[in-house]
Amino acid sequence: MADQQDSVAIPDFSCLLQMDPCLKTYEKDFKRRYELLQKQLFQLEETEGGFDRFTRSYKTFGVQRQPDDSLFFTEWAPAAEALFLTGDFNEWNKFSHPYTKKEFGKWELVLPPKHDGTPAVDHKTKLKVVVHTKKGDRLYRISPWAKYVTREEKAVVYDWVHWDPPQPYTPIHPRPKKPTSLRIYEAHVGIASSEANVASYANFTINVLPRIKELGYNCIQLMAIMEHAYYASFGYQVTSYFAASSRFGTPEELKQLIDAAHSMGIVVLLDVVHSHASKNTEDGLNCFDGSDSCFFHSPPRGEHSLWGSRLFNYGSWEVLRFLLSNLRWWMEEYCFDGFRFDGVTSMLYHHHGIGSGFSGDYSEYFGLQVDEDSLVYLMLANHILHTLYPDCITVAEDVSGMPALCRGVEEGGLGFDYRLAMAIPDKWIQILKELKDEDWDIGDIIHTLTNRRYGEKCIAYAESHDQALVGDKSLAFWLMDKEMYTNMSSQIPMTAIIDRGMQLHKMIRLLTHGLGGEGYLNFIGNEFGHPEWLDFPREGNNQSYHYARRQFNLLDTDQLRYYQLYAFDRDMNRAEEEYGWLAAPPAFVSAKHEEDKVIVFDRGHVVFIFNFHPSKSFQDYRVAVEAPGKYKIKLDSDEDQYGGHGRLDHNTEFYTEPRPFNGRPNSMQVYIPCRTAIVLANEEIDHCY
Repeated sequence: MADQQDSVAIPDFSCLLQMDPCLKTYEKDFKRRYELLQKQLFQLEETEGGFDRFTRSYKTFGVQRQPDDSLFFTEWAPAAEALFLTGDFNEWNKFSHPYTKKEFGKWELVLPPKHDGTPAVDHKTKLKVVVHTKKGDRLYRISPWAKYVTREEKAVVYDWVHWDPPQPYTPIHPRPKKPTSLRIYEAHVGIASSEANVASYANFTINVLPRIKELGYNCIQLMAIMEHAYYASFGYQVTSYFAASSRFGTPEELKQLIDAAHSMGIVVLLDVVHSHASKNTEDGLNCFDGSDSCFFHSPPRGEHSLWGSRLFNYGSWEVLRFLLSNLRWWMEEYCFDGFRFDGVTSMLYHHHGIGSGFSGDYSEYFGLQVDEDSLVYLMLANHILHTLYPDCITVAEDVSGMPALCRGVEEGGLGFDYRLAMAIPDKWIQILKELKDEDWDIGDIIHTLTNRRYGEKCIAYAESHDQALVGDKSLAFWLMDKEMYTNMSSQIPMTAIIDRGMQLHKMIRLLTHGLGGEGYLNFIGNEFGHPEWLDFPREGNNQSYHYARRQFNLLDTDQLRYYQLYAFDRDMNRAEEEYGWLAAPPAFVSAKHEEDKVIVFDRGHVVFIFNFHPSKSFQDYRVAVEAPGKYKIKLDSDEDQYGGHGRLDHNTEFYTEPRPFNGRPNSMQVYIPCRTAIVLANEEIDHCY
């Protein structure tokens, strides 16, 4: 990789300031952030030989096998008095293998090969770092750079297991190109089975990947991969940053999963948690060297009051080495295609978003409340990733609405490709909780779906994984609740509740897909209206796995209506694949009729029509269109195969008239039944994009 790209291009903030003149007041802030980034890049060049070498520190820290099969061990433990290595290889002798202290808090140990020329530590044997503190304590720790950790069945603490397979998995398939339209299937490997246990990487590869491919998703976002001691943390209390979770299988099996996804043309993102870390000490980063800081700020700054976790010190050189190398490790070793960065709001502000409503006042995004160390870390991470891997995808989970989050660093932005449109799922849940169907505010719905910063891409989603957890309900559960257990048979007439739930589930998702962003995300199982919530085994449920699973078995029979929702989700994605509305400019909304409960918009040369009215169907309803010509139905939520009522004739051709209407030069008349959404395409336009 060429380190001549270690500096950023000459900054040009003019485009950003022209798009949003309100940011002109804060031009100095953008310049200062950019200068801090440049300073970091310069220091990397001067002291480390550039960011390419710096971010490959996973090749020098931890344990490394040399060509002669000797083993080099390197750790950073600035507060330690002494370090020793112990494990199976020396019968757990605590003093026989001391590390040598080096500059800048680093410690090194070399183990020559055994007499037979093989490494002194065998593959899959256990190790510990013994840390002697200045207070005289002796601590047993896992290397922060450990590549594999496991836990015995009834044990509390994880073990560091030396991972050095004689035949490591070698990927066969190249990374796919970055998709023009991003359709994300957010998945958790452990719950990706109907069995009441922890599912495996192998199960996901064999049984789930083909479903994702069939559904038309071109991106998988894998959660809970970085090792976490507490399963019920959903992967958000990371203990070992370089270790793929062993509860799902081996590192080689994860590599095989990603390679299989690539063979299907599917890119894979890692849900990366650099916003905080587990406070575990014996199998986490916390107090690694015996101090209350090391990788983190000292308390109280280094503690998250709501999450009960530790907060990284992004101003520390060695923390930058650790986190940036961690990103590089997952890209290089496992061939991930990018990252969804968790908890970005917490990173960006000293208040971590706690008690801040973010009214939209621009002063909230600048000034002393912004943690510029972590902000510059995110700029640095995005710059390095996109320089080394031009097709890399980065997504930010930020609820604050930070301006320029998804603009290039050379423009003064943070460099993310997308941000999550987090207000959308909250809005849908609020509507279903609080409003009768006839009281839905169509204008408010449209505002929520379209209220995003121009020129910054968003990932839209109708419901989040949080809303599938116990304590809330998925959309399907809010719509149909207990009737999902008794009345989802396709062999009996739909009850009023099931009918309403089926139709609105499809409409809500299509409206979000078409109008809400430049990418779309679905959480595993929600595409078919998963009938139960998600709850991991814990003390409160007697360690039960009953709800920690996705019941894909419900799709294996056409006698249940879950398959009808699945088929609609599949065909919605396939329609997007054909017409590319996610990659098109934002939609033009020509109708948002409060009384009729009708929404009409065009995007990507297709026309979307929604009738949310619970009982009124409309004959000869006039809708505005941009391009003249002949239109035909390409997607219809009312089709029998999707659990609809089959009220539309798909042989019908709709011809435009040169009659201006609702801001468009042409219009046509359509029949739009109640609780139905249709997508019409112009037969006379080439839809390739």
